[in-house]
Amino acid sequence: MEVRCAKLDQTDYFELLSLERSAVPSDIKKAFYRESRIYHPDRFFHLESKALKEQVHELYKRVTEAYYVLRDDTKRKKYLVDIAGPDRAQKLRFTDASEAETKAAVKKEQEEQIGTHPKGRQFYAQAQKDLDAGNPSAAERNLKMALTYEPSNARYKETLAEAQKQTAEKSKGDSSFKIR
Repeated sequence: MEVRCAKLDQTDYFELLSLERSAVPSDIKKAFYRESRIYHPDRFFHLESKALKEQVHELYKRVTEAYYVLRDDTKRKKYLVDIAGPDRAQKLRFTDASEAETKAAVKKEQEEQIGTHPKGRQFYAQAQKDLDAGNPSAAERNLKMALTYEPSNARYKETLAEAQKQTAEKSKGDSSFKIR
């Protein structure tokens, strides 16, 4: 156990849980339970050495940390990239900074997809329905409303331009309504 604790700072989460990098969630869970049963601090309450108890506690914390990172698909992907890179030694542990980085990346990806404001997303979704139904003028109105909530959203602007283009094309071909 002392040898394993000594190597803890050079061991990545996969090595710690004795897993392949391509392990599936069920394998990760089994490995965590196996290691948890072996290194749970309650099993070592009888030890006299306070230093050894602290090592066991640290090892158990790292096993738990490994499980929480590897069971989350987003964190696991980021962790795999981190430990495969040139800064492997600094990236063996998933830190609070890594957590913040991952959350920021996920949030940015979501924002790029549909937007940040709930009302903006609602108007955008309605505009998409209007475009699908062949009603570009209604889509244009909804997109303008969505842009009031998120004026810098590139996706909304792009879709608005498309709706305006469709409205213009539709009005050229439709000569039945004229103001006199």
